[in-house]
Amino acid sequence: MKNRKRFLLVASCICAATTLFAQTEKGDWAQFGRYAEANKRVEIPANVVFMGNSITDGWWPADSTFFIQHNFVDRGISGQTTSEMLVRFRQDVINLKPKAVVILAGINDIAHNNGVIALENVFGNLVSMAELAKVNGIKTIFCSVLPAYDFPWRPGLEPADKVIRLNKMIKEYADKNGIPYVDYHSAMKDERNGLPSNLSKDGVHPTLEGYKIMEKLVLRVIWENVR
Repeated sequence: MKNRKRFLLVASCICAATTLFAQTEKGDWAQFGRYAEANKRVEIPANVVFMGNSITDGWWPADSTFFIQHNFVDRGISGQTTSEMLVRFRQDVINLKPKAVVILAGINDIAHNNGVIALENVFGNLVSMAELAKVNGIKTIFCSVLPAYDFPWRPGLEPADKVIRLNKMIKEYADKNGIPYVDYHSAMKDERNGLPSNLSKDGVHPTLEGYKIMEKLVLRVIWENVR
């Protein structure tokens, strides 16, 4: 019995050490450090925080004037999935005390950037962000995932129909709960339910022309719902 207890204790220590090592190796998994200093400089609460992945991350360098003139804050991080966004939602959204948050997320989950995940669980992460926002007096604006026919960094996953299915879940939830919904997908898709070449160079990330379409659509929803 003593030997068995000793074995279990050693096994537990090894397991704990392995877990700690793995966490150390991965470093700042959710990238809390990306906006840590920038968040300290947000003295006036933002009108709206834009939470997302590389599509949101690339929006600022493509058209920073859009954010500056409306007192919007960009908190996109390239490559992130909804799980990573959910983890940093408190730091990068709630603590900034915005009137609203615009959530555009899910394409990297479909691309398996962080491993395979069911669409239902992707949707669950989005709902959790909306619930956190609501509890903290922040209005949520959901966006459809942009169309994508294929991923240049992970070809062959056939994302087009999966994007449509996820968007249907988001839209139904938004309608049921009185949450504004911005339909980028319908306005930007081509005949393959992908992004056309004039709106994207790689079929996933918008060009400036693509961002201009998005700005027009999201501004209309913000003006109608955020006071």
